[in-house]
Amino acid sequence: MSAMTPKETETLIQEVLEIYPEEARKDRVEHLAVNGCSPGQAEKCIISNKKSLPGVMTIRGCAYAGSKGVVWGPVKDIIHVSHGPVGCGQYSRAGRRNYYTGTVGVNTFGTMNFTSDFQEKDIVFGGDKKLGKLIDEIESLFPLSKGITIQSECPVGLIGDDISAVAKEKSKELNKTVVPVRCEGFRGVSQSLGHHIANDSIRDWVLGARDDDNSFEVTPYDVAILGDYNIGGDAWASRTLLEEMGLRVVAQWSGDGTLSEIELTPKVKLNLLHCYRSMNYISRHMEEKYGIPWIEYNFFGPTKIEESLRRIAAFFDDKIKQGAERVIEKYRPECTAVIEKYRPRLEGKKVMLYVGGLRPRHTIGAYEDLGMKIVGTGYEFGHDDDYDRTLKEAGDATLLYDDLTGYEFEEFVKRIRPDLIGAGVKEKYLFQKMGIPFRQMHSWDYSGPYHGYDGFAIFARDMDMTLNNPCWSQLTAPWKREQQQGGE
Repeated sequence: MSAMTPKETETLIQEVLEIYPEEARKDRVEHLAVNGCSPGQAEKCIISNKKSLPGVMTIRGCAYAGSKGVVWGPVKDIIHVSHGPVGCGQYSRAGRRNYYTGTVGVNTFGTMNFTSDFQEKDIVFGGDKKLGKLIDEIESLFPLSKGITIQSECPVGLIGDDISAVAKEKSKELNKTVVPVRCEGFRGVSQSLGHHIANDSIRDWVLGARDDDNSFEVTPYDVAILGDYNIGGDAWASRTLLEEMGLRVVAQWSGDGTLSEIELTPKVKLNLLHCYRSMNYISRHMEEKYGIPWIEYNFFGPTKIEESLRRIAAFFDDKIKQGAERVIEKYRPECTAVIEKYRPRLEGKKVMLYVGGLRPRHTIGAYEDLGMKIVGTGYEFGHDDDYDRTLKEAGDATLLYDDLTGYEFEEFVKRIRPDLIGAGVKEKYLFQKMGIPFRQMHSWDYSGPYHGYDGFAIFARDMDMTLNNPCWSQLTAPWKREQQQGGE
């Protein structure tokens, strides 16, 4: 199918929803739209951040996933305790490829699983004493850890354990940072609230610890990278460009981040926010309390990298502005070569995206740099402000979807017939079995980095390698099978 008109896209939405009962159809139609709204009017275009409809197989995660799996988990020199049954901690351990440097068990702990391993008796009698004992054991086994976070799972909230009291007691006893995070999975409608809760715990238990410490020497060019989780080395790729243009990256978190870096962030001159959804809360707090401005940046693809470098440089003097231009010129031949190599192989190919965080909009520019067209995009846990930022990035007839159900995604793919899908691991194998090229865009399908100029070369290679792989000729998509059967 060729690119659709807005009217055709609207008709498609109505046809896909016909199978639902009336009440379900009324609910779901509000979460699907054709891009055409003015920027800032997303709430009139598409509904988001609402409870999922029971029984429709949502692809969302929970608040615990947003805190432990995203915001807090990658901080490498702190031990993160999954307080509750063993399963949540085990399944959230080392799944997102948050690269870091260090020695596991000595000064980095991200790939280890620490859990209070709730049993039935803990549900009946409470787990506070067990938690206290666990923290003592951690201190005995791993004395070089810089602190501990307590990541609450669902049972902790249901039985009412007072993890804040335990944290205060143990922090004083051990003279270490111990942070209680009330991120029980049932809180909120998705992992998004977990991001917010984690940000609030950083605000209340970590930031401010070194406000009166003047031993750290500041410079006029200090910045912090927030909301980059170093998937496949992304934060390192971004940091390289910032340092090449003359800035000093004082902190990057959470990816490859440390407790000390978080504590020092209030001393920087500018906060650079990569994942808006997960860390806009703490960025706003630091702007209000410390007067630190913050801006979003996008290091996917040369077009957006150039725009972002210049926006960042505008906050500083001519030295940094000249440094930004120097960096752009340095990498321009490399990007030109990448585009000349891959664009002829990818030109005009249609892409559907369905991811979390920033990817449904941030990656659009990188695909367009390669001549590809985004025909559908949406968020697992987006808010109105995410869609406001997406409207201006997507074309007028682009299909927008929020909290997309498994059935809807499959039906849209059958009708739109994209050349490539970028989504998560839950969707990956379904569409690959349908014979559709697929990239796992939560953790780069074991590749990366995708940020920065070097990352763009890897991104382009991976899209070409996926889309033009000869294996797809051995598989038949469902709509093609139907056509073949109809012709017999």
